[in-house]
Amino acid sequence: MNTQPHDHIVKSHDEEQRSVTAEILRMGGIAVAQLEAALDVVERRDDRAAERVIANDEAIDTLEAKIGHDVMQLALRGPMARDLRVILAALRIAGDLERIGDYAANAAKRSKVLNTLPPVPHVTGLRPLGQLAVCQLRDALAAYRDNDADLALKVRESDAELDATYTALFRELLTYMMEDPRHITPCTHLLFMAKNLERTGDHATNIAENVWFLVKGEEPLPPRDKRDETSTSGAA
Repeated sequence: MNTQPHDHIVKSHDEEQRSVTAEILRMGGIAVAQLEAALDVVERRDDRAAERVIANDEAIDTLEAKIGHDVMQLALRGPMARDLRVILAALRIAGDLERIGDYAANAAKRSKVLNTLPPVPHVTGLRPLGQLAVCQLRDALAAYRDNDADLALKVRESDAELDATYTALFRELLTYMMEDPRHITPCTHLLFMAKNLERTGDHATNIAENVWFLVKGEEPLPPRDKRDETSTSGAA
């Protein structure tokens, strides 16, 4: 009989942790959908769909605020070491997802500007870069859902491919701008979009590293490759 109140507290605490995890996964699902929709509106030159992407960013912001509140409630219960990792990881991951949502909304805003300009063929170059970012984010969320440290490492390693793809697109757009000054304005917007997708990969990597921290604690991560060479290419 004396253990019942304690058992109830433990059960309540576990339920609250599961609720926070579910909220983060929901937030992640919205972020993935926003990224995919943003890529779509850029290619289709669809202003109305772009407006929907911009408006939907509010849902991600609202979820981040709720997660922050719920995590604070967990923290006030005097958590143990594992619980502290859960709390820290949840706050960090929610922050990364909020930034990814911002990048998707920013791409949608820039697409509306592009729609006022003559089409440029290099818009299609965003699709493979965006698909890599979306895949990386999906895998990072799956690693978080399943507490899968091995998948988290794969996500972290896959960022090198995204960096290399971004660098190739960066150089291609820069060349296109130099060949014809009329393309400078649209290509500048594409460069910003591409950079946001590259940063999305960085935030997905952050999520993966927090999964590692959640599962492994202070065990150090292995070194990884980075291939964003735009700052040292000589063209930047």
